[in-house]
Amino acid sequence: MRLFQNTNYDFIGNRKFGYVVSIVLLVIGLGSMAIRGLHYGIDFKGGTEIQLRFEKPVEISEVRRALNFAGINGEIKRFGGETEILVRTEMVVAADAEGQRDVTALEEKIGSGITEILKDNPMKIMRIDDVGPKIAEDMKTSAVYAILGSLLIVLIYITIRFEFKFAVSAIVATFHDVLVVLGLFSLLYGLFPGLNLEVDQTIIAAFLTIVGYSLNDTVIVFDRIREYRKIFKGDTLETVMNKSVNSTLSRTFMTSFTTFIVMIVLYIFGGETTRPFAFGMMLGIAIGTFSSIFVASALVLEWDNRISSKKLN
Repeated sequence: MRLFQNTNYDFIGNRKFGYVVSIVLLVIGLGSMAIRGLHYGIDFKGGTEIQLRFEKPVEISEVRRALNFAGINGEIKRFGGETEILVRTEMVVAADAEGQRDVTALEEKIGSGITEILKDNPMKIMRIDDVGPKIAEDMKTSAVYAILGSLLIVLIYITIRFEFKFAVSAIVATFHDVLVVLGLFSLLYGLFPGLNLEVDQTIIAAFLTIVGYSLNDTVIVFDRIREYRKIFKGDTLETVMNKSVNSTLSRTFMTSFTTFIVMIVLYIFGGETTRPFAFGMMLGIAIGTFSSIFVASALVLEWDNRISSKKLN
């Protein structure tokens, strides 16, 4: 089944609409990041992650009461079934002179609280992952380098395959996608129960996936533009771009739609640990599809028009 066959929408002619939507999303997102900031997980700010397994099903409220009794505060959520709980706290286990961390005291602290409040439901600590402030800062820096490095490699690749103006436009459109998703993470943080929008390694994986997804869509449109410029030599670049976007519209929609459906299923049934990744991907798919249609090609046209006007002057 093919949708949007033989369409003739004037996407490039209506590019100002795309600019307005993009600018509004960027202003809202960047404003939220400036006012509210981004909320980092323990991967990027330091802290401790503890996985608990109980013999019987347990309520999160009961576990929270037990940990508060032990003097431990943080995020508590289910991890898999009804008997497993994941606790994330900003508490960092102190290191000795040799840099070794002893979690025995923390284990005893957790055990005392659970024993006091949940006497009839024995608990076992499955794992304790501790991230110190220095490691967290290094991981944050590495995440930024990973995103910027991927964009740089893509810039070189698209420059070789197409032209420099195509490469820059693709990178700007992709960077726009990442910034908008980041801004929405900041804006929507804490608004939806059961949805943790902290930025951690899982979210960075989502951003890198968004980069690849958005660029793949954009490169397909660029490839069609290059093909149509050879076929329709008498048409203007704007006309060729419109034909190219319309001819790839069915493929763009079906790919985005099917991927979006998968992310919805993952969001609903994947559990709390995978829900932020799925949510980030849904935002990225929607925004990346929008930018590949309205932003990337339009930026190439603006660049080409600017060069043409300079030549005339």
